[in-house]
Parts: sequence; C-alpha cells; structure tokens
Amino acid sequence: MLVLAHVSDIHIDSEPRSIERAARVFDYLKGLPGEIDAILVTGDLADHGLAEEYETVAKLFSGPRTLLHCPGNHDSRGPYREILLGESASDEPINRVHRVGDAVFAMCDSSIPGRSDGFLAEETLTWLETVLIEADDTPVFVCFHHPPVVLHVPFVDGIKQHGEERLAALIMRYPNVVAVLCGHAHTGATTTFTGLPLLVAPGVVSTLMLPWETDKIVDLDAPPSIAFHILDDDHRLTTHYRVISPRL
Repeated sequence: MLVLAHVSDIHIDSEPRSIERAARVFDYLKGLPGEIDAILVTGDLADHGLAEEYETVAKLFSGPRTLLHCPGNHDSRGPYREILLGESASDEPINRVHRVGDAVFAMCDSSIPGRSDGFLAEETLTWLETVLIEADDTPVFVCFHHPPVVLHVPFVDGIKQHGEERLAALIMRYPNVVAVLCGHAHTGATTTFTGLPLLVAPGVVSTLMLPWETDKIVDLDAPPSIAFHILDDDHRLTTHYRVISPRL
C-alpha cells in the first residue's frame, strides 16, 4: 500500500499570511504519527518566482519525509532550478521522475513562461513516454500543475492545460498509468481523463469559489486543505480530503 499527501498552490511570497498557511500544512504533515510514503506539491510554489521566495520554500520542504514537486505558472524556472534543485539556471522544462515504493511519479512541467495557461512541450511528452516505457508494469502517476480538462469553473477553465489531446493519446498507450494528479484550480476536484482518475488538490493559499456558491472568485479566509491518495495492493486508488485548521 502506498500513501501520498497531495499539496498544491502554496504561493509563497514575502507576506506572513502565505508562509503561515503553508507552514501549517507542512507542520501537520511532518507531525503525523503514522507513515506516509511521499508528499507531492503540484506547482505554484512561489508567487512571483523570486529567489527569496524559493529560499522560504526550501525551508518549508526540509525534513525527513520524501517530497516531490513540479512548477506552476507562478514559478520561474531559473531560480527554481538553482535553489530547489541545486542546478544551473535554465529555461528548459523542469521534468523529473521519482520511484517511491512500488510506484513511479512523473513530475511534468506544464508551465509556459510568462503565461497563466498550461501546455506540455513536445520535449516533455517525449520524456514522459520514455518514463512510461521504462516503468514497464510499475504503476505510474502522471503529475503536473494545470488540469487538462474543464472543471466547470470559468476562471480556471480559461487558463487550463491546452493541447490535452496529445497527452490523452500518449496515456492511452500505456496501461500502467493509474492516475493524473494536478493543482492550479485552488479547489479540490475529482473527475476522469482518458477513463483514469484525475485528482485536483485543493489550494493552500486560498480557495476558488464555485460559480453557484457566491459572486466572489476566491475565498482568502477558508482554511487550507490537502488530499491523501492511497494506492492499495490491487492498484485501486482512494482519495480523502482534509482541512488543516489552526491549532488551538
């Protein structure tokens, strides 16, 4: 059995608010009495893509638990690489593969520098296919920031991942893909993509409101939330969502 904590959209900036909310989430995860296999953070780690923001992110990410991450549209590839990955600055897509237990995680870069919407570059799709081939029969989670589907929330649907038919054609060729994990929407959501689970993590920094809930777009006061994904020995995936309230 594999247990994953799925976090997204921490949007760290210079303000105490974003840092407190993210720290609340990571303190909760680091303090869990039971074991989890990994923490996944699906993008928008920094709010302005600044080096000092990534320095704060690096401190939040420190600790003994396995932590995997990928960039979002608010991230900047240069300082992201330098501070979080210890690499030279480059504007190439940041794609990384990790093996955790009996599963493989393809952390893909769906960002387009200077834009809010998403797209998987051809080099990213080529890289992903190599990951899927080399994984053989091992379960694979495909992870990125931008949802490749409409979530029926106008604000986020306008800046979704485009060109998703290319990703769909690729995934359909490889039955070892068990789910697609993403963020960007600032609201927890579950749907399907090519018949597989597509699971959207809630936002940490804020919650996007649904159009039939209220006239405002975002709620800055709602507490941060996360998702727990469990892949059992039969490769059945179960997800629980958890609100992280302030400690009293």
